[in-house]
Amino acid sequence: MTRAIRICCIALLTIVGLVGSSLPVRADDRDRDSKCEKRIHQAEEKLRNAVQRHGEGSRQAQKRREELEEAKRHCGDHHDMDHHDGDRDHH
Repeated sequence: MTRAIRICCIALLTIVGLVGSSLPVRADDRDRDSKCEKRIHQAEEKLRNAVQRHGEGSRQAQKRREELEEAKRHCGDHHDMDHHDGDRDHH
């Protein structure tokens, strides 16, 4: 192999290694977002069911509202933490 080809191969492998190492982080973010969406959707569904079964002002519906708010808060905390982590990189 000539020297130029070796340098190109090394550069290509380095680029592939750098790009490949960033992919799992993005997959983790998508997985976390998907779990949050699912958790919120399930909490919304449970609230709708409680309202239908027990009424808007029932204690069951209130409990489900609190669970929905907790799910939103939990997912919002992750979302906020991600943005704060990015801010740290820029300061």
